[in-house]
Amino acid sequence: MNNPAAASNPEVSVVVPVFGGHAALPELARRVAGSMTAAGLSWELILVDDRGRTESWPVIRKLAADNPHIIGMRLSRNFGQHAATVCGIEQARGQWIITMDDDLEHPPEAIPDMLDAASEEVPVIYGNFPKRTHSGIRNFSSELMRWSLKRAFPDLNQDYSSFRVIHAPLAKQLVRLGINRPYIDGMLSWMTSATRTVEVVHGERQHGESAYTWRRLLSHALNNFVTFSHLPLRIASYGGAALAFASFAYLLFVVFGYFTGQIQSPGYTSLMSVILLACGIQLLILGALGEYIGRLMGAAYRKPPYLVASRTDRAGQSNAIS
Repeated sequence: MNNPAAASNPEVSVVVPVFGGHAALPELARRVAGSMTAAGLSWELILVDDRGRTESWPVIRKLAADNPHIIGMRLSRNFGQHAATVCGIEQARGQWIITMDDDLEHPPEAIPDMLDAASEEVPVIYGNFPKRTHSGIRNFSSELMRWSLKRAFPDLNQDYSSFRVIHAPLAKQLVRLGINRPYIDGMLSWMTSATRTVEVVHGERQHGESAYTWRRLLSHALNNFVTFSHLPLRIASYGGAALAFASFAYLLFVVFGYFTGQIQSPGYTSLMSVILLACGIQLLILGALGEYIGRLMGAAYRKPPYLVASRTDRAGQSNAIS
């Protein structure tokens, strides 16, 4: 990083969406402050309460009251990690924006090294974790997700993570896109191919459990595929074509068998199997189309990706957003 910030604005804005990691926030704030001070960087820390736990907002307000570098934002309801991150990016004033999780698995001490790798020519830096501290099944599911997303988004950096450094002019474009259900890494892959990774030691979660249940992970994966890829439609098209071919081949087999005398009376079981298979694939195709239509309706209604209910002032007091 070699671009000095304007005197009125910090050089670095650290954006942290908060869902279930409120217990780790005091240590996170302390370590961010220590890392930035040691690197000689001016900074701000933006904590976005995504309405995960009721205990989060009081903790954020206290941290903001004790440290003028910390700003708290509270959303009106749970909008999801990526929407909360985009909200923090909108408020950020730094020339470089760091996004990271609230659970200390992303070590703040790695931020200066990631910033050193960034430049205007390479505006996106991902923290890459050679070894993650998650369970074996969670690591397997994450790798499977990465493999699938890479096939859906050929330009996506397969080593992506939510620990990112983004040049502010590029990051602000994420806000201007105004996508109802944002997926930051998919959006970044649209905007630039100039990315780089920096190896980072994956930290241990010391407070609570991950908010990403299997249900949330599946919902997140579905949103990514439907919103940012034509892959489900392509699968539906190929599946329909394969079914049509198989049905036609079976029809030829039945006709041939009938005229050669091999089939006297086509069986009820085989007929029902074909009908049920055809109906199942048709419903699958209709479901994929319905997901896309739902996304189009959300865009037509201009539903905002998030709504801010309140934010802290420099004294740490909560101010409602009118």
